Amino acid sequence: MTNYFDLTGKVALVTGGSRGLGYQMVKAFAAQGADVFITSRKKDACDRVAAEVRALGRRAETYGCNVANWAELDGLVDAAYAAFGRIDILVNNAGSSPLAPSSLETPETLFDRIVSLNFKAPFRLMSLVGSRMAAGNGGSIINISSAGALRPRPQIAPYAGAKAALNALTEAFAFEYGPKVRVNTISPGRFLTDVSKAWSEEHKLNSTAALQRSGRPEEIVTAALYLASDKSSFTTGSVVRVDGGIA
Repeated sequence: MTNYFDLTGKVALVTGGSRGLGYQMVKAFAAQGADVFITSRKKDACDRVAAEVRALGRRAETYGCNVANWAELDGLVDAAYAAFGRIDILVNNAGSSPLAPSSLETPETLFDRIVSLNFKAPFRLMSLVGSRMAAGNGGSIINISSAGALRPRPQIAPYAGAKAALNALTEAFAFEYGPKVRVNTISPGRFLTDVSKAWSEEHKLNSTAALQRSGRPEEIVTAALYLASDKSSFTTGSVVRVDGGIA
């Protein structure tokens, strides 16, 4: 049987790769033959995931980095290229969606933190990695957005705006670095990751979605593998919804 998602010989850089959806993508890429460079603010957590990747027979390296800090991103990218000599797949997964009591009561520090992590960081990483991909053998960039960008709500207004801006960046970078680099977005709905532990049972049920449930973290994998692999060779500038049919 043909393995449509074969990533043998590829190198993936995944931000926020130590838990949640990022962790699932790291494991899936490694299972399909990719070597992985894992980063998050907690290097020890990345190291534990790297051990799992190595147990699958793939190479893994880690780097502690707050991607919301622009000044740290050059070092992150340089470290990844020093470790593997290339990046074929970049996944901008790191993100955060803190709630605010109201737009009026949203402090500037919170607004800036949300925008820096969810919008500014992917912009800079796409610039740094995408330009090298375009000058080399090409590659695939996958941005992890949110259903909130398509269905914004008041308590997440800055987050929804940042993710909507990320969707716009996806198309802009697809044109800037095409045809050798493909840039796409996955738009997840509610997933039962660690953050869901703070949700009410009603929120977890997600009864307004067409599938009437929240997603299991591993259900992000197939979309990520499709966009990372050469089988998505005619897909770029797209937003792929993995949200259970949000209303």
